[in-house]
Formats: sequence, C-alpha cells, structure tokens
Amino acid sequence: MQQDLQQGGQGEGEGQVQEEGQVQGTPPKKKNEVLEWVKAIAIALVLVILIRWLLFKPFIVDGPSMQPNFHTGERVIVNEILYDMRSPKRGEVIVFHVPSEGRDFIKRVIGVAGDTVKVEGDVVTVNGKTVNETYIQDAIDDAHKNNKLYNNKDFPNEDFKDGTVPAGHVFVMGDNRSDSTDSRMIGYVSLGEIVGRADVIFWPVSDMEWIKH
Repeated sequence: MQQDLQQGGQGEGEGQVQEEGQVQGTPPKKKNEVLEWVKAIAIALVLVILIRWLLFKPFIVDGPSMQPNFHTGERVIVNEILYDMRSPKRGEVIVFHVPSEGRDFIKRVIGVAGDTVKVEGDVVTVNGKTVNETYIQDAIDDAHKNNKLYNNKDFPNEDFKDGTVPAGHVFVMGDNRSDSTDSRMIGYVSLGEIVGRADVIFWPVSDMEWIKH
C-alpha cells in the first residue's frame, strides 16, 4: 500500500516537473519563432524591392502599335538585366526610350547590328531572307482577304535610306504595321536606349501570359 503510494507520488511529481518545464520553456520558443518569421518577411520584402527596382520593371502598354499581341492598358514585366549579359535577338519584344518623344516605346526587334533589312508591303526580309512572322500572320491573312495590305510603310524610305543596321543598334517595328511609329520613322534604336525585354503580361489577369519571342 505504502509502496503503491510512493510510486504514484513519484509519477505525479515527475509529471508535474515535466509539465512545468514545458510551460516555462514555451514563451521563449514562441518569441524566437516570431522573430525568425519577422526576419524572413523583412528579407523577402528587401529582395522584392531589389528585384522590382534593379532587375524588373512594370510597363503599361499605351496605344495600338503592338496589336494584335498587346493592347492598351495591359501591364508587362520588363527584364532589365538580360541585355547586360547579351545583345537583343531578332523577334524579341523590347521597351526602349525615345528621347525625341519623351517617352518609352514597346516594339519587336526585326534586325540587329550588321543586318540588312527591307520592308516591302507585307514582306519583310533580313539579309535577303523572308522573315516568317507567325506572330502577325493571321492579321496579314485577314487583310489580304479584304484585298488590303497589312503594312503601308516601307523601308528603306526617303527618311532612312540605309537599310543596314549600324553597330550598337537594332531595327524595330510594331506588330500593327500600319499604325506604329518605329524604326521606319524614327530610325535605328541605340542599345543604350533599351530598357529591357518584355517577358510577362501580368495584368489584366485574363491576359496573363509569358510573352513569346
């Protein structure tokens, strides 16, 4: 009987000590967890800000020049670091400064340094080879069904007679060829004026997609 009581007492005593130890140890643990979460969130915010301002930049499409692939009001993410590592490639959609206009444009790269570009009607050639413009082919076909040309501005032209892209520049055009102010009117774009490559349409949500280049 006494033995049973002693064993029971020990059991209760040990249990109480363990429980007290757990209760006393809980607050510091919770505080540590909260502190770690705060640190993690702070680091994440700093990274987001750095990525936002140093690597990527939002751009709002304004105007019809890149239809049917981009529309007014759409917001795109521009990769600002890509062209620090390499030069633009044909077919890529870029955002660049236009000092004479005091604003930024979004257009597609058609020719790079050393290329000879020729635009006659709806036929675009680079170095004598016809460019397969799948990104606007449907629009071109629709125009032809109505006995119309999709493009009404050729290149070279009276304003820009040299069709060879100079070093450090690119030749760009809008996808909406008859309603776009681009290299046919403003000349070649300096690499130094390029903001970056448009990589993602992120707004509106219904238009969200990775941009095909």
